[in-house]
Amino acid sequence: MKELFTKVNGINICYTVNGEGEPLFLVHGYGGRKEDWIPQIKTLKKYYKTICFDNRCSGKSQHPNELITMKMFAKDLYELMKSLNINKANVAGRSLGGMIVQQFIIDYPERVDKAILINTNYSGEMGEIITATTVESATKEIKDPERAFWDNAMLLYHSKFRRELKKNPDKKFYNLFTLQDLIKKLEENNASKEDLINQGHAFKNFNSLSQLEHIQNQVLLIGASHDRILPNSQMYEMNDVIPNSTFRLIKKAGHGSPLSRAPEINDIIIEFLNS
Repeated sequence: MKELFTKVNGINICYTVNGEGEPLFLVHGYGGRKEDWIPQIKTLKKYYKTICFDNRCSGKSQHPNELITMKMFAKDLYELMKSLNINKANVAGRSLGGMIVQQFIIDYPERVDKAILINTNYSGEMGEIITATTVESATKEIKDPERAFWDNAMLLYHSKFRRELKKNPDKKFYNLFTLQDLIKKLEENNASKEDLINQGHAFKNFNSLSQLEHIQNQVLLIGASHDRILPNSQMYEMNDVIPNSTFRLIKKAGHGSPLSRAPEINDIIIEFLNS
């Protein structure tokens, strides 16, 4: 993927554009990078212009040492959309990215066509625990990436997928990645302790529940039955509150379902956007 850079909201953002058609922005989660969306991009770029970017303090975007709010994240997306001369787009977010998308719809409703929220919550109440755990995990990754991967896998993936990885470590899953590719991905992540703390601050005081009922856009909610990081109970509530929402539950899947269950999730996204 060819990487491009533009200055938005006072910082340099790194992004990629793949495919043609209706624009679809993809917003990654806490401690992640734009590459987290590769299992989706490979398929979605055949139908849509997929724009994927590194959030501030992530990947190859600028890493200012300052606390981040959800509104700052949302404004980054708004400014990126403006810089690309895109007035309206479909927007998808996973985990923290799903919270950013909620904030984006609330602040800039005229900029959103359809929205997709994957393995997310309306509340950042788990943020303090997530931040502390991720900062500790990041230290382990430097010392022992393989051990750190399996520690993370306990939280991210259903036991069935973990067993498949162990049984077939050289298998190219979905013709996209092997076990070693996933371990290497951890080694390549350049998020520092300060980056993770600054990103994690966005969880603080975030709660969109009272505003969700005002969303008029069509919204697709995708949850995972065994999500141990952001349990899907809040997604059921969101489905009840958002007027034009649809909820799909991926069974026998964890928080990392966009990777472990990529084909299924891609099909659901395409079906929703084409409906």
